[in-house]
Amino acid sequence: MANKIDKTDLKILRILQEDGRITNLELSNKIGLSPAPTLERVRKLERNNLISSYHAIVNEKELGVGLQAFVQLSLTRQMDNAIASFQDKISMIEEVVECFQVTGNFDYQLKVMVKDIEALDALIKEKLGKIEEIRQMQSNVILSAVKASRVIPLQYN
Repeated sequence: MANKIDKTDLKILRILQEDGRITNLELSNKIGLSPAPTLERVRKLERNNLISSYHAIVNEKELGVGLQAFVQLSLTRQMDNAIASFQDKISMIEEVVECFQVTGNFDYQLKVMVKDIEALDALIKEKLGKIEEIRQMQSNVILSAVKASRVIPLQYN
């Protein structure tokens, strides 16, 4: 963190992570400051890139996206050009909503969201399977989310 943040800033971050649509007045009441200094603190957090954006969390099932899966994969070679090519290709696949480079038995873990099992099969065969940098893949369908918090675990107290 480039700039020092205090407990009030942490409270603001926690509240905004839980409800990004909260009004400045409601936020100021929750943190115990008047609206003007509250707004200035939020703007400072935005300027300092501690808040990078605000997003709506949508109900994927209501939108027809009924299946989520993790796909672990290994690359054929760990050369800069192969890694860059793989990353470019993955970034173009809409169904891949998250891609992490990881340690362990695989090089990357993807989180994918699709309509159903047939769409997952098509994604693997028609898109992921055609990426020549991929040597090995393993997928795990997500049955249910036991916990799905978007709040970063900081010391808020």
